[in-house]
Amino acid sequence: MGDISVMVVDDHPMWREGVSRDLTEAGFTVAATADGVGTATRRAAAVRPDVVLMDMQLTDGNGATATAEVLRVSPDSRVLVLSASDERDDVLEAIKAGASGYLVKSASAAELIDAVRATAAGQPVFTPGLAGVVLGEYRRMATAPAAPDQPHRPSLTERETEVLRMVAKGLSAKQIAARLNLSHRTVENHVQATLRKLQLANRVELTRYAIEQGLE
Repeated sequence: MGDISVMVVDDHPMWREGVSRDLTEAGFTVAATADGVGTATRRAAAVRPDVVLMDMQLTDGNGATATAEVLRVSPDSRVLVLSASDERDDVLEAIKAGASGYLVKSASAAELIDAVRATAAGQPVFTPGLAGVVLGEYRRMATAPAAPDQPHRPSLTERETEVLRMVAKGLSAKQIAARLNLSHRTVENHVQATLRKLQLANRVELTRYAIEQGLE
């Protein structure tokens, strides 16, 4: 992957500067910084960053609102929350707003760098323990009675479901191919067919769907 552009959104100037410095030293391009929902939205629309590092507490709102607004104006960006809070409600609110992952600020600089790279590559990233929170919530939602007007999802083949389950575990196409004794191209074909059937845009949405359906 070439240069990865990042926007850092946090209401603490020293934290913004420190994270921006770490990212720059690691070879990322810090395209913008912001301290609130309004500035994040405007700057995301202008620079279209690959990854947005998003705090949950901002000067004029919260990270979930900012996440939704940033993705509205820059839909190809991916949002990775970096927050001091590991509260269940904050985690779920961020993911439901469209965030790809959630790290707490106790993560090391090396963990943050790896997480930004993974997020840019379309992989969901969570601080250990938080993925289980999200999984549990989506399982609860999946077992709730469906609304009468809720559209039915197209059915997947057994192989597509098998591949989807491995995507949900975070495996790459190459790893899935090795496990299923298939070619890399065949696995990618299954992934693309599943995306089309479910009318989803990318692997992050596919992973979210798999979690929602309780696949693991």
